[in-house]
Amino acid sequence: MSAVASPTLPVRARRLVTLLALLLALAALTLSPSAAAAQTEGAVLRAEVRGPITPVIAEHIRDALEEATTAGHQALLVEMDTPGGLETSMKQIVQDFLTAEVPVIVHVSPSGAQAASAGAIITFAANIAAMAPGTNIGAATPIGLEDGEVLDKIVNNSAAYAEAIAEVRGRDAEFAVEAVRDGRSAAANEALEVGAVDLIATNRTALLADIDGQTVIVDPESADNPDGSGTEVTLATAGAPVVDYELSFTRRVLQTLADPNLAMLFLSIGTLGVIYELATPGGIVGGVIGAIMLVLAFVSLAVLPVDLAGLLLLLLALALFAAELFVPGIGAFAGAGAVTLVVAGLFLFERPTGISVDLSFLLPVAGAVALIAVFIGRLVWRTHRRAPSPERMGKLVGAVGRVRQGNQVFVKGALWKARPVDGELHAGEEVEVLDMDGLELVVTRAHDRLER
Repeated sequence: MSAVASPTLPVRARRLVTLLALLLALAALTLSPSAAAAQTEGAVLRAEVRGPITPVIAEHIRDALEEATTAGHQALLVEMDTPGGLETSMKQIVQDFLTAEVPVIVHVSPSGAQAASAGAIITFAANIAAMAPGTNIGAATPIGLEDGEVLDKIVNNSAAYAEAIAEVRGRDAEFAVEAVRDGRSAAANEALEVGAVDLIATNRTALLADIDGQTVIVDPESADNPDGSGTEVTLATAGAPVVDYELSFTRRVLQTLADPNLAMLFLSIGTLGVIYELATPGGIVGGVIGAIMLVLAFVSLAVLPVDLAGLLLLLLALALFAAELFVPGIGAFAGAGAVTLVVAGLFLFERPTGISVDLSFLLPVAGAVALIAVFIGRLVWRTHRRAPSPERMGKLVGAVGRVRQGNQVFVKGALWKARPVDGELHAGEEVEVLDMDGLELVVTRAHDRLER
């Protein structure tokens, strides 16, 4: 009996463990929604807008609204500090705010922050607009290179858009129009006085306490309200938990790169690196660094509002720097390139967005790039000066040298570009000079020459 019974004990034990595991898993599945609900029930979801309004920020806000809706948060709080941004991204955020299924609260904070240009229109579109002391809002005038008639049409359209948004949210339409037409900007107290915003709140805790009990209308496109009246929601935000909705790593990188100063720096360094590689082939390092910088520059420019005139000026500046590398002299090309680079930086980004290159950053960058171009140009010139005269060519032919990286050979105290006649060269090999073709040495492996 014992021989028969003993094997069944482990089987029963395993079955018991399996059953317990299934029960625990079922309990976890049953309890997890309650736990999630406990964490989000009555909570306020918080998202930040720091920096220019870009497609990255627009998608981030859209995802935050979706998260607030699906997770059951009672409101979305957007803490803002922006100089403005792309019109298309601004309009996407405004449309999402106006059709949101949860209340949207915009807080221009902390002290010293701004909601300028596109940021002002976005603030107008919120259900509740608040500002911290020491902040400002407005200055939404489009400024461009268009002629007077075209620019007037752009301003009129932008003013009408701002007025419509302000009217929908019951804000002062006159201030919204003046912010566009006249570039009017107001500090927090003035904005509250004229009715551009709803309240002034020092911090997040004070804001949530002040708006507690207020009723707002959301979801005007709901099928439950065919007349478009929307749904009334009463806020219970005093002491409500706040859940952060942060930018993903990829979006954080993209938003960091969406900096006009970085774009200008990457583009300048990248172009110099590539040109240096073309002027002195074989070094590799300059080309690799230049290529990386150019990729970063293109990523940055892809999320920034680039102006065609500024881009053409930038290309002209880079061409002048390239000329300094290939035709070195007293630095005239580099100087002209520096001046053109400064002008290009001022016009590289569309002015209505409020995005621009900082002049205090641009001037030293332009000067540094010019000096680097002069230095590299002189370096290339000195290398070319080492080209031997016909009398000295005979001294190089037959000489033995050692291969460095990138098909470069060190012969008689100088580094030369080499072209092998017998296959690929490897660093450290000894080669013999057979002939010269311009500034290029025709070489063969030294041991192969001896064997022949």
